[in-house]
Amino acid sequence: MIPGMKVIIVDGMGGGIGVQLIARLKEALAAEAPKTAELIALGTNSVATERMVKAGAHRGATGENAIRVSAPLGRFILGPIGIVITNSMMGEITPVMADAILRAPGERILLPLQNDHFHLAGLESLPLAKMMDKAVEIFRERLGAAKQP
Repeated sequence: MIPGMKVIIVDGMGGGIGVQLIARLKEALAAEAPKTAELIALGTNSVATERMVKAGAHRGATGENAIRVSAPLGRFILGPIGIVITNSMMGEITPVMADAILRAPGERILLPLQNDHFHLAGLESLPLAKMMDKAVEIFRERLGAAKQP
């Protein structure tokens, strides 16, 4: 395991996706790598951040600069696909936020949620719970790969 590994969860609006991801990640980490990873909530607004911290993130920060500074710290970055698309999530994702997440060296695990101004062609439409299950499954697989020397 990578000592001091940071897992970044990014969400906006109400933070509901982030809250659910944090709950599932905590469960996965308890089984796979207890006490070795720090969950960091990055919200596009204070409501999202507060909800993710209450859900169990170790700490959280809010806004464009927090995302710009903190995204590169994560070994993994999880959230809805909109976090890498400028002006998505009803305009909450700024160009600086999307760019910071895309340029960060960590692996991104993104939920393919549809949005009003873009569509993802060729993807099977799944309920949100199934998307989250798949995201955590990918996280576990990649976490296992990260453990290898």
